[in-house]
Parts: sequence; structure tokens; C-alpha cells
Amino acid sequence: MDKSSPFFGTKLSFPTAYHPQTDGLAERMIQTLEDIVRGFFAYGLKFKDCDGFTPDWCTLLPELELEYKISIHSSTNQTPTIPEKGWNPKLPQDSLRKELIEIHPTAVIFKVMLDKARNNAVRCMEDSFAYAKDKWDKSHATPDLKVGDLLLVSTTKFNKIKGCKKLKDSLAGSFFIKALHADNAVEGKLSEELSNKHPIFPVNLMKSYRSSDAEKFPLRNKVSQVIPPIESSGIKRITNVFK
Repeated sequence: MDKSSPFFGTKLSFPTAYHPQTDGLAERMIQTLEDIVRGFFAYGLKFKDCDGFTPDWCTLLPELELEYKISIHSSTNQTPTIPEKGWNPKLPQDSLRKELIEIHPTAVIFKVMLDKARNNAVRCMEDSFAYAKDKWDKSHATPDLKVGDLLLVSTTKFNKIKGCKKLKDSLAGSFFIKALHADNAVEGKLSEELSNKHPIFPVNLMKSYRSSDAEKFPLRNKVSQVIPPIESSGIKRITNVFK
């Protein structure tokens, strides 16, 4: 599994033997599949044949599975069966003889039911993919950054910080942007206090720095610092002892 995961673009880390963790690809795919199945059956397919029979949703589940396996994903530009098996499954109509003229009425009704199930599956997949994309884009907007801008760095990933972690500042900085690495990484010019940190940070840990407005907050830069009292180093005596 360690050798096959880089081929699929998945990063694996095994904290324990019973709980393998990925970089979120499996979790995101499972949520998308849940949305597809929920939309396919909850708002579902209403079909009755000539005898008034309504098929159970379990009988239509293979049609949804087949439609998902032959759909092209935008991340790989391939169907899921190509990386997994190396070939696409054949559809039922690929094995039918086209020169047949007379078809049994039951087969015709069954084909109409499968066609409606496939069309419903395609619609549910498109809605689920569009919902997942819109949800991702809302929380992962590409920031407009330039070299020389001031940024604040989140301290959630900082270790070995002196003092209590609960009382530490949530942001450190400000720092100048030294270089931009693609659209998701920034190299900053750190201070001497953070010189042991790697200067490249992901964009989701950065926040734009805005200087204080002197007109709106005139007293912000004029706060007097209270110096704590210094204890004298003289020798103290015990005068009274109370029991």
C-alpha cells in the first residue's frame, strides 16, 4: 500500500496499525457518495410499470453504482475504474443484438425503468459535485498576495513555545512576504525569535496584516505600560510569630 499510494496521488500516514489516515481524499469522496445516494433515493425515482408495480430502491442501486463508475472525474480526467482495474465496465446495451426486431414488452418496460434510473443518477451526481465544489470554493478562496505585503502567521502549528499554550497569541508577526510559491505557499522574512522556523507557510495559515487606524483608535498606541514592582534583595527579619 505504501508503494501504490504515490501512484494515485495519496499521502498516507499510519499513527496506529488499526487507523490509517490519508490527506482527506477518502473522507471527501465518502461525503460526495453520501450526497449522491441521498439525492437518488430520498427525492427519488418514481416509476410504475403497466401492472402498477414500483421497484424497490435496492434493485436500482446497481444502476447508480454503474453510472458512478463510468463517470469522468475532474481531478483525474478518468473514470474511477481506470485507475482501479484498468478498463471500463461494459454496459448492458453493448451486449444486445441491434438487429432484433421483436422485443418482449416486459423487457421494454424494464429498459425504460433503467433509463430513468440512469438519468436520475446523472442528475444527482451533477448536483452533488456542484455542491461539493461550491462548498470547497467558499472556504478556499485564493488570496491576492504580492511580494512586500505584511502578513500574520498562525501559531497553531508552532511547537516549543515558552509559557502556557492556552495564553499564547493566536497570530505572530507581522512579516514581509519574501517570495510566492505557486498559489498556496508564501515565504516570509521571519524575525530572530522565529529564526528556527521554516520560512515557507501555507496560505491557510496566513492572514493579511492591517495597521491600526489612528483616527478610529487614537489611544491604541498610547497605552502606558505598567512596570511590575521589583522586590528588594535586602535581608528580611521575622519579628513576630503567631500561633
